Amino acid sequence: MEQYEPDRLSPAQVAAMRRSFTNGRAALTRRSMLRASAGGALAAGGLGTLSACGIPAAGRSKGGVSAEDHSAKEKTVSFSNWTEYMDVDDSGKHHPTLEQFTKRTGVKVKYTEDINDNNEFFGKIKPQLAAGQDTGRDLIVLTDWLAARLIRLGWVQKLDPSNLPHAYANLSAQFRSPDWDPGRAYSYVWQGISTVIAYNKKALDGVEVTSVSDLLDNPKLKGRVGFLSEMRDSVGMTLLDMGKDPADFTADDYDAAIARLQKAVDKGQIRRFTGNDYTSDLTSGDFAACVAWAGDVVQLKADSPDIDFLIPDSGYVTSTDNLLIPNKARHKTNAERLIDFYYEPKAAAELAAYINYVCPVDGVKAELAKIDEDAANNPLIIPDKAMAAKSHAFRSLSSKEETEFEAKFAKLTGA
Repeated sequence: MEQYEPDRLSPAQVAAMRRSFTNGRAALTRRSMLRASAGGALAAGGLGTLSACGIPAAGRSKGGVSAEDHSAKEKTVSFSNWTEYMDVDDSGKHHPTLEQFTKRTGVKVKYTEDINDNNEFFGKIKPQLAAGQDTGRDLIVLTDWLAARLIRLGWVQKLDPSNLPHAYANLSAQFRSPDWDPGRAYSYVWQGISTVIAYNKKALDGVEVTSVSDLLDNPKLKGRVGFLSEMRDSVGMTLLDMGKDPADFTADDYDAAIARLQKAVDKGQIRRFTGNDYTSDLTSGDFAACVAWAGDVVQLKADSPDIDFLIPDSGYVTSTDNLLIPNKARHKTNAERLIDFYYEPKAAAELAAYINYVCPVDGVKAELAKIDEDAANNPLIIPDKAMAAKSHAFRSLSSKEETEFEAKFAKLTGA
């Protein structure tokens, strides 16, 4: 099989140029939207609100609906993704890895950056999916909680393992079997998103931070602590600190975590709950320490020597953005070939060097080191075994739990 050949322009050079124009990653701006996507809608009006904005309650069993596959005759694949979530060359007009895929396979990729928010995008494709029609897209990228919902609704197709040899072999163990898609029968990870503790060394001024307990309880940090407005991240990190597994917790455990956070709010320990905008608080020193997304920390560390991160001994929360093939897609095999391409270490390295998220591909480190040695040695991009072992996913929620849990979190944060 022909192997991937890196584009002449180093992604490290591209990333460096790109970083000179922006502070923080544009792609992670969408993380602040997840509060409105998953939480805000629920808090405002429960599942009725979700249904009104286009997301029905899950109720069907798994099992997507296939269509006649035109891949052999139609050498094309339509790929919808989030903005700033693909490598580009210095002109900003070409995606080197996609062009390499086309050169190798003859399959042209219609690549569209038309996902800005999970709910908003779902509203675009829901009428066709509900009617059993082709959405016009062969491959989409959705965050895990919404990917789980589509699978439960039976609106995505089961993948053919014979078309995914690299994906099957190289998917990192920590992502292999989420409770919403055991064995990855319907999805593969595009990128992982880790939740860690970030801190400003200058603002800490010698105060030691090693855990979420330090954030919540150390009086020397009063009013200088931040948590995220995404429920799964803030509550998940608090559950871990309490010795509970976010992948297996009860309603009582959840209430205890909320109560613990509420106590910190009431005594003024937590300055505020934020979306992606915590980055400015952290760099200015308004936050001495906070719960943060690893993709941001990679950039902040590059921009400021005062910023660093830690992984608590209790562990950290990880989520994923996932590749799925909608029902009735015309080019299922072509889509599977594209998924598999990004699980080849060389292609995965090219992508990771540019976007700096957690790469889900085993064996990528050596290839990434050829492009960007610092990135290859960064555990926020390539988790080592010790870090991967501390990774915990937040379990799937029932419709009732989503409504109740998000309402309680909204009350806590004042949303």
